[in-house]
Amino acid sequence: MSSSSVRPAGASRGSRAYDLRCMEIVGGNRAFHDRISSPGMDIWVHCRPAEGNVGGDIHYFSMCGSGRVMRLAVADVAGHGPGIQHIARWLRRRMRRYINLLDQTRFARAINMEFSRRHAKEGRFATVLLGTYFAPTDHFIVCNAGHPPPLWFSTVLGKWQRLTPEAADPGPPIVRARATYRLARVSNLPLGVVRPTEYHQFAVHLYPGDMLLVYTDGLAEARSSRGEMLGDEGLLRIVRGIPPGDPAAFGRALLAEVDRFRDGGPLTDDETLIVLYHNASDPPAMTLGQAVRSLARMIGLSRV
Repeated sequence: MSSSSVRPAGASRGSRAYDLRCMEIVGGNRAFHDRISSPGMDIWVHCRPAEGNVGGDIHYFSMCGSGRVMRLAVADVAGHGPGIQHIARWLRRRMRRYINLLDQTRFARAINMEFSRRHAKEGRFATVLLGTYFAPTDHFIVCNAGHPPPLWFSTVLGKWQRLTPEAADPGPPIVRARATYRLARVSNLPLGVVRPTEYHQFAVHLYPGDMLLVYTDGLAEARSSRGEMLGDEGLLRIVRGIPPGDPAAFGRALLAEVDRFRDGGPLTDDETLIVLYHNASDPPAMTLGQAVRSLARMIGLSRV
């Protein structure tokens, strides 16, 4: 498929996954429960607004024209109301514009500048997590703008941990260099806080069976009937108690435990959970040299 397309969010169709196609964008800010498949990844997505069918959590997946680069964007926009729908459409248009851009830090800087110009005067800001999976080398590249860090299950280490630059496998030198580049400077702030802001990224090499959880703070900020907050540590404890495996089964089990912590109480914030399972399936063919050069371009060590 050579032309851009956008599939609207909808209810789950059951166990069959939706195959993400080249130059396609999937997602939105409506209630959504579905399976998605792309080269190397099995994905389960859950998005539940606190009120109605539309909320302030926004998620999108895109696939580049070559079928090798899958990108996800998860945004948690402060505030609610009809203005969020406008921001969701704006982010989708930006995803389409940058769908074939390899270095996602340029994408982050661009949307921060535009978000600040358009929406900061409304008192809005947004945390954003950008993730890019490069199928030829099995690398997942993270650019975090004030968002909760993903959780990562490493089959090599046999445990769950937060996916931060310190925890990531340093990998080859080109990945290690970018992971530590100027991280001491003030950077990676939420959208709309400071204009301009520098954004940096790091990469982790995934092995078959590795899992990633991307979520918004509505999960970690769940409260019990006694007013206790689950918190990031509480969420991590729940995650560690669930056997890794099928992303949909894992996601449903996690949400059931969070609901049990709430004692059946209502949501106080929108919640989004994305579970990615690395199946390491092969992408379209690419030579080793092409893969190395493309990875270097994605992490900003050579010109695009």
